[in-house]
Amino acid sequence: MSRRVVRQSKFRHVFGQAAKADQAYEDIRVSKVTWDSSFCAVNPKFLAIIVEAGGGGAFIVLPLAKTGRVDKNYPLVTGHTAPVLDIDWCPHNDNVIASASDDTTIMVWQIPDYTPMRNITEPIITLEGHSKRVGILSWHPTARNVLLSAGGDNVIIIWNVGTGEVLLSLDDMHPDIIHSVCWNSNGSLLATTCKDKTLRIIDPRKGQVVAERFAAHEGMRPMRAIFTRQGHIFTTGFTRMSQRELGLWDPNNFEEPVALQEMDTSNGVLLPFYDPDSSIVYLCGKGDSSIRYFEITDEPPFVHYLNTFSSKEPQRGMGFMPKRGLDVSKCEIARFFKLHERKCEPIIMTVPRKSDLFQDDLYPDTPGPEPALEADEWLSGQDAEPVLISLRDGYVPPKHRELRVTKRNILDARPPSGPRRSQSASDAPLSQQHTLETLLEEIKALREQVQAQEQRITALENMLCELVDGTD
Repeated sequence: MSRRVVRQSKFRHVFGQAAKADQAYEDIRVSKVTWDSSFCAVNPKFLAIIVEAGGGGAFIVLPLAKTGRVDKNYPLVTGHTAPVLDIDWCPHNDNVIASASDDTTIMVWQIPDYTPMRNITEPIITLEGHSKRVGILSWHPTARNVLLSAGGDNVIIIWNVGTGEVLLSLDDMHPDIIHSVCWNSNGSLLATTCKDKTLRIIDPRKGQVVAERFAAHEGMRPMRAIFTRQGHIFTTGFTRMSQRELGLWDPNNFEEPVALQEMDTSNGVLLPFYDPDSSIVYLCGKGDSSIRYFEITDEPPFVHYLNTFSSKEPQRGMGFMPKRGLDVSKCEIARFFKLHERKCEPIIMTVPRKSDLFQDDLYPDTPGPEPALEADEWLSGQDAEPVLISLRDGYVPPKHRELRVTKRNILDARPPSGPRRSQSASDAPLSQQHTLETLLEEIKALREQVQAQEQRITALENMLCELVDGTD
């Protein structure tokens, strides 16, 4: 009689557990808007959740430690004139979050470390360029202040948030609604899915589709796609008979899938959350009450089922903590924030270990908060892998860092009319030269005033932080 050989993997016994009741966030009116985004974004400092709001769109931002019942008058982030559809924390600044809305705009917000006294209504910058609702946001993984948005106008826009400029606009690649967009690990390529059932790999700087696959999943319902660390594409979708399905694809050979597995007959879209450090993908269906997780390896069948975390209540959305926000002393390898109708419940995934020592094999160096490139460097064609940090001594989020927006001078941005020779101030006519000097002096004076005001604001914020720390 032959013995069945069990596959060796340190993640075979990943164990999921909901946090205790006093560690949940209660009395939050989670948004009821019909949209297939996760409605929740989380980082090592804050939890953000899209909420119901009369007369516009809003989301709530809570410090991670503020568990328990949330006061009904707790300040919200309001500013959109229609429902918020997606939110995403900046990977390089834990105090900056972007929101996308049905009102066609994207707003970028600075969240203070202290609890504000009233609603936050003034974004740092509003990005206007889409003609229809904006439903997808994704920050560039390695370049500072680069943000991607995708709208109901079937257009993808890549912005420089630091200047408010459009860096790239991909407006003729998708003939129908875009369902998902994902960067690869160094931000050189995008994987997109669309209502036309086509999976595309796009080089955004060249404005080219470098590979595509029609009907990666044959069903009509929305498909999702993410890059794996090996450069493969992991997809979730539906069969022609409306069964949920997952797939793994090699972009260099889209003819045949590396793996294709049918799952169940539920109709909720499966949202994939991927951890490149462990190569585990977690599948959370909206309306499901479970999280299934799989390990992706180089050995057949390539996508290995690990386990399912089940609970009683269906999930309205889900937040996924970056690796640097996890508790390494408890061998925690993932933390989810499950949205119910009126609360948010943390779910902790751990690998049981007997030793209390730091587990090197569970925690390889992971992307930290420092960008590897500036926006202009990335746009010019440079690529860089994320700047990695060690979690051996745990991770302490840096203090409040301000995002400064410097809008380019409109006069400098005017397109030249006809051939233009570069003209220095001394070449200009005398009256024009006088006007130039006056303008330059005025600009200099204004800059000095702004600098003084900024220094005053920074001093006041420091005083406020000291007072808050004192009362704590």
